[in-house]
Amino acid sequence: MSATAGLPPITVAAPTVGAEERALVEQVLSSGQLAQGPMVARLEELAAAMAGARHAVATSSGTDALELALETCDLRPGDVVVTTPFTFAATANAALRVGATVRFVDVGVDLTIDPDAVGEAIDERTRVVCPVHLYGQPARMGELETLAGRHGLRLVEDAAQAHGARCDGRPVGAADLGCFSLYATKNVTAGEGGLVTTDADEDADLLRVLRNQGMAGRYDYRAIGRNARMTDLQAAVAVPQLERLDQINGTRADNALLLTELLDGVDGLQRPVPVPGTQPVWHQYTVLLPEGHDRDEVVDAMAADGVFCGVYYPHALNDVPLYRDHPRVEAGCTPRARDAARRCLSLPVHHGLGGDEIERVAAALVSALER
Repeated sequence: MSATAGLPPITVAAPTVGAEERALVEQVLSSGQLAQGPMVARLEELAAAMAGARHAVATSSGTDALELALETCDLRPGDVVVTTPFTFAATANAALRVGATVRFVDVGVDLTIDPDAVGEAIDERTRVVCPVHLYGQPARMGELETLAGRHGLRLVEDAAQAHGARCDGRPVGAADLGCFSLYATKNVTAGEGGLVTTDADEDADLLRVLRNQGMAGRYDYRAIGRNARMTDLQAAVAVPQLERLDQINGTRADNALLLTELLDGVDGLQRPVPVPGTQPVWHQYTVLLPEGHDRDEVVDAMAADGVFCGVYYPHALNDVPLYRDHPRVEAGCTPRARDAARRCLSLPVHHGLGGDEIERVAAALVSALER
């Protein structure tokens, strides 16, 4: 019989909501103001503080946050958004849906976009660089901001997985336009929802118009907008989590540190190592498996021990026919992204876990690799 028999399963994500969230939801229900209202405004104030930005604009999803942020960049047909293919499809989808051309470039050893590759990809058609703070690991924002400034480009940060992460002492989402997700598995969740952060008054004003059917006020139409508003019910779930974000991220950091120690010396296993000067928030703890191991077999073996992992993401987007063959996608050469997609495995690290569970995670992986 397995040593873990009878123990509860360990999942790769486990949203934690409690009395504070329930009380705020009840407050909203009792108020009669269910649509966007004062609770959304409260969430936006907390999010702006998290990102060190003057403004935060709540949206109905993280994808809407990306799409609206790109709309504020006034992109024209043929304009290029440079981004990474090692990400969720929403990053590329948002750029394609606003009519831009997507140019994929490779990632670095930290699995975030490689600034050197970005620099080589910039040409006269480039308008936006969209780094992804993958797994909660900040991209190398200092180098990217230098490139953007030199070439007059906009920076749209896909910070969907990086609430509270920092680079060189500065929160992500503060450089130009930052986009966060409040999806069910994120460090801060509302079930669904998103946020755009910015210091620019003009961008914030336009974002608020675009999310509200293009209205600056009731029937005061200023743009071709749509309904991308967040409800007060959603905001009520997220507000308490943002208020305890330091605790959430601190627990995840402790769990990540313990995993790193427990997995030290596993032959051929590549553990995540934070880039100097960055403070990741460990949305996922993602390893690259040793060569020669079948990932599906490792996943199944760990599941048999009650530890459930995730594969984020099994394909680089420029290897997916939908994107590779799209007329507005420039696929590029991305060997690191392709290798990462082939070997990546995300282990449970979330703030609902304690030291004993983290030890089970590490032991299950080591056991699976030894089979």
